[in-house]
Amino acid sequence: MPAQLIDICPISELPPGERRIVEWEDLEIGVFNCAGKLLAIEDRCSHDDGPLAEGEFDQEQCTVECPRHGSRFDLRTGRPLTLPAYVPVDTFDVLVEDDMIKLEVE
Repeated sequence: MPAQLIDICPISELPPGERRIVEWEDLEIGVFNCAGKLLAIEDRCSHDDGPLAEGEFDQEQCTVECPRHGSRFDLRTGRPLTLPAYVPVDTFDVLVEDDMIKLEVE
């Protein structure tokens, strides 16, 4: 199945330091504005499948911390930086077309 683009929101609605959680099919995805860079990560901690994108977001480091057990994930790569998680989570390409943030999903 080829990748498809889904509209998230106008760029003006996601300023630096903000995030938005979107649903696509059976996935929830956190879209973050990390100091002007748009990044997207699966909203699921690989440690216990808990929600990830609601956790503490550090836009200086481009990380999000799982609110359940504190694993920090790199929003650029999906890799966990601290235990107890050790398996990366999926990341997604984000682009802007005509001032609309779009997410590439497969």
